[in-house]
Amino acid sequence: MALERKAALAQQIEGIDREIADLEKQQEKLIASEKRLSTKVEIFRTRKESIKAQYSAAEAQVKINESVTGIGEEMADVGLALERAENKTEEMKARAEAIDELMEAGTLEDLTGSRDEIDRELSKISAQSNVESELARLKAESGKGPEKAKTVEEGTEERKGV
Repeated sequence: MALERKAALAQQIEGIDREIADLEKQQEKLIASEKRLSTKVEIFRTRKESIKAQYSAAEAQVKINESVTGIGEEMADVGLALERAENKTEEMKARAEAIDELMEAGTLEDLTGSRDEIDRELSKISAQSNVESELARLKAESGKGPEKAKTVEEGTEERKGV
């Protein structure tokens, strides 16, 4: 009887050893995937910061050029180009915020630093505040839209001599 039990236990041990080996392989694969994803997130953050810096530099250059040449609002094309750049920047910010929200929710893990629950809550509150301020800005812009178009039309008529 004891030998039969020993044989049964030996089979169970072999099965458990195989399961442990399989789980270790899966763990290694998950760790490698996590590292790759973390690297991609870090690259994304770096690109986002680079784009923000480029945008700020371009905006400053346009303002300087406008003040030096005195053209101001007559350059509707420049305004449109800035608006497109601003839209692209907002899109990038939205993508970055989406990734941050995934990290806050625990879907993605931030391997570059440790954040506790308080930091996550503060980030969440900050993101909500950003959304509210962006909404207010968009509402304000939508109220200025028709007036801006009218001003551009008047400037075009003045240049034509109408």
